[in-house]
Amino acid sequence: MSQTSLKQKKKNETGSRNSKDSLDTEKRKDSEKSGVRLSTQGSQELSLPKTDSRGYVVRNQWSRTSRSPSTRVPSVDEPRSKNTSLKLPSSSTTSRTSSTSPSQQESLKQLSEEPSPPTPPLPSTPPMPLDSHPPTPPEPFSSSRRSTKMHENPEAWAHGIVREIRDSRDSRDSMPQRDYPRTPPTEWKAYTQRRSTYSSQLDQDCLSELPRQHHQREEEEDEDEAYWASVKTLYEKIPSCSRPRPPKPKNAITIAVSSRALFNMVDGRKIYEEEGLEKYMEYQLNNENVILTPGPAFRFVKALQHVNARLRELYPSEQDLFDIVLMTNNHAQVGVRLINSVNHYGLLIDRFCLTGGKSPIGYLKAYLTNLYLSADSEKVQEAIQEGIASATMFDGAKDMAYCDTQLRVAFDGDAVLFSDESEHIAKEHGLDKFFQHETLFENKPLAQGPLKGFLEDLGRLQKKFYAKDERLLCPIRTYLVTARSAASSGARVLKTLRRWGLEIDEALFLAGAPKGPILVKIRPHIFFDDHMFHIEGAQKFGTITAHVPYGINQKMNN
Repeated sequence: MSQTSLKQKKKNETGSRNSKDSLDTEKRKDSEKSGVRLSTQGSQELSLPKTDSRGYVVRNQWSRTSRSPSTRVPSVDEPRSKNTSLKLPSSSTTSRTSSTSPSQQESLKQLSEEPSPPTPPLPSTPPMPLDSHPPTPPEPFSSSRRSTKMHENPEAWAHGIVREIRDSRDSRDSMPQRDYPRTPPTEWKAYTQRRSTYSSQLDQDCLSELPRQHHQREEEEDEDEAYWASVKTLYEKIPSCSRPRPPKPKNAITIAVSSRALFNMVDGRKIYEEEGLEKYMEYQLNNENVILTPGPAFRFVKALQHVNARLRELYPSEQDLFDIVLMTNNHAQVGVRLINSVNHYGLLIDRFCLTGGKSPIGYLKAYLTNLYLSADSEKVQEAIQEGIASATMFDGAKDMAYCDTQLRVAFDGDAVLFSDESEHIAKEHGLDKFFQHETLFENKPLAQGPLKGFLEDLGRLQKKFYAKDERLLCPIRTYLVTARSAASSGARVLKTLRRWGLEIDEALFLAGAPKGPILVKIRPHIFFDDHMFHIEGAQKFGTITAHVPYGINQKMNN
């Protein structure tokens, strides 16, 4: 080897030794200022400076938490719990040393092998008050700077976090703590002692309350028993008022009755005609607790209910009964007064139809009506045109005693039970031609009239009583009261009824004589006739009449 190369080699060794010495000196000074120590794989601790990504020592690092420079240098002799040294594993050391140059790695290795001189303890500075911190300098882009420093030099970032934790802990320790007063605990007793004390007190209280509660419960039970005993005695004194259920409409004989036919409403009708609907409704509302007096159809309805009661006695499950429906064009506000009056007289009327000024004729077929009775002749005429048996009710001019145990119904013959065929011949050709016609067609049944169906219903119910040997005590009795002559035209009438399967209890042929005096003897609940002449004559004697507006006589009278 030449001398020149030897000189060059010595010069390099001298330079490296000098660089090592200078590096050791700088590291020892920085470790004293920062107080951060790094543990190597051995048991010794190495103080390292805080450097950035380029290897420069970072000085005057600002705290991340308080944003003020660190004013306190930790002592080496502090307890381990407050030691701020960060001990990193060997892997972190390896990663740190790998980022340095080879010459720095050799110097670090030599320093780690040499024992570090003891660092003299520095005097601890008292913590500054919270208000005495210097103003924090602005730190723009702190988040980006922190993330950049964390990725570029994780060790330096970790040292800064440790310093922040230390500073925040020191500031918290330096704050004065409040002393809260503590109440001294009372004398502690064993669970068994407390249990025995409390249980005895509770048992005594419960035992004292039990008799009182038991006595109170017995008093309440005695009061309830006394109350129900008084109610039982009250209901035993009241007579039985069991209300029978109405029959099914498809099986029943439905009799529709208007409010003016069932009750006397002359005063209300007068107010309606003279003052109008509003005054009429006001009058009815003001008098809804005033019971209405009976009208022309009242006794007839009472007799129908008596027949129902007799039928239920013989046939408890009978459905072929009379069903009365109150059908009126009155307003619904009048319904309260009608209900009060119906209940006052004990009438079994469950179905009402209040149309509020509209004609109720459209509801007759919906109610399966067999007979419609009203005080309005126009509505009756409308119902007749619809094919429904109807009649206009007229009250008798005199009071008459009626039978309460038997329904009595009297019919005229022509244009009531039968058609008006014979009436046409009598009006057009006289009585002689009429007699000849009836004799010639004696065996030919007459066509049916509007009331023929109702007579059939009465006959069907009569047969139910006959089946129980109740013929003489039958609660239904029918009458034929006609102006025909029995000798000249009576045979055809009787043979027609026979062909229909109907029986008439009494047939009265008057041969043109007045019907009023005969009807006084019969005292029917209702008498049906198509002639107003006979209606007025019977009405004078006190008979309740029903005019049937059907046949040629209505056309001639109009």
